[in-house]
Amino acid sequence: MTELTEPTELNDGYGRLLADLTTSGALADDWRGAFERAPRAAFVPEAVWVREEGAPGGRRRVVRSAEPERWRALVDADDVVVTQVDDGADGGRGVATSSTSQPTLVASMLRHLDVTDGARVLDIGTGTGWTSALLAARLGGEAVTTVEIDPRISARAATRLAAAGLMPGRLVVGDGLAGRPEGAPYDHVHSTAAVRHVPRAWLDQTRPGGTIVTPWGTPYANVGLLRLVTGRPGGPSYGRFVGNAGFMWMRAQRPHDAVLFPSTEPDVCGPSAINPELALWNVDVAFTIGLRVPDTSYVHIHDTPDPSATYRIVLSDGEGSWASARYEAWDAPDAVRQWGPRRLWDEITMARRWWEEQGCPELTRFGLTLTPDDRQELWLNTPDHPATPEN
Repeated sequence: MTELTEPTELNDGYGRLLADLTTSGALADDWRGAFERAPRAAFVPEAVWVREEGAPGGRRRVVRSAEPERWRALVDADDVVVTQVDDGADGGRGVATSSTSQPTLVASMLRHLDVTDGARVLDIGTGTGWTSALLAARLGGEAVTTVEIDPRISARAATRLAAAGLMPGRLVVGDGLAGRPEGAPYDHVHSTAAVRHVPRAWLDQTRPGGTIVTPWGTPYANVGLLRLVTGRPGGPSYGRFVGNAGFMWMRAQRPHDAVLFPSTEPDVCGPSAINPELALWNVDVAFTIGLRVPDTSYVHIHDTPDPSATYRIVLSDGEGSWASARYEAWDAPDAVRQWGPRRLWDEITMARRWWEEQGCPELTRFGLTLTPDDRQELWLNTPDHPATPEN
């Protein structure tokens, strides 16, 4: 292990956090020193965002100088801290677009990376710089290349990394989906932004037998943490989903927003075959449905005069198909409405039943193959058991 700086004196909150992570097994012994030398607070900006009902966009800023105790409590908690909304634009909807990740997930992802001394890592999504600093503290700065698409975020991270004495060898402004070919081959790729399709560039820039750890999701359920082992040139690469992790999307792979269905009469109207609650029963069923009902986003809405009676899930594939299923009286003749070439609610129902027929598998029983011609094949248990429906 390469030690670049002396351990930092830890405040009580961060010290307790590391103790809890160690006790739970989330923080491996060989990463504990890096977490001590790169305290999270050194990389969190002065202003962060918290959810607050009634605030514009549903979030408000917490500024360290104005609310030091609140700011410190957020930073030392085992939770995500939002550091940017709406890609930095003013007057947006309050959508989180950059953050410092939950420490438990950070520790888990670094553990799954399986680094050894001397390894070289491509870090996708510099963000605040905290994960880049942890990698630099563990492996040495020259072993780390980090890429960030937002130049303002990258510049701020560079300032914090330099102040901490944990500057990566290369801090690049660019599209993380393209990787960084100038430094290839890498031993590992670590991404802190979710993808729907693992970029071919990441595999091409990683040595055979190297690992890629990235959040992976679908528009319906952005919840998977994928660990992929790169194959030989010209051969397939195989990976498994090793946990539940919800991260912000790579900007170029963000799915469409679930748009409301048209005001015209539906093509099909009828009762639901299942209670709509079963479509989002837990993370495992949601993940499975996302695999089997591709390109489908959802939103919950209700009519204000009677929210309890009109609360419903609305589905959209972004290509002209919609569906709506009401929670109250879901088996009534008008509970489900569907428009367009796809019957999205019927697909949801069939996907839920398939999950039950397979024995209600957990997310970690699924895996992914990336073929030489860049196709993603999702499977359950083994690569010869497809998890997606036949076309």
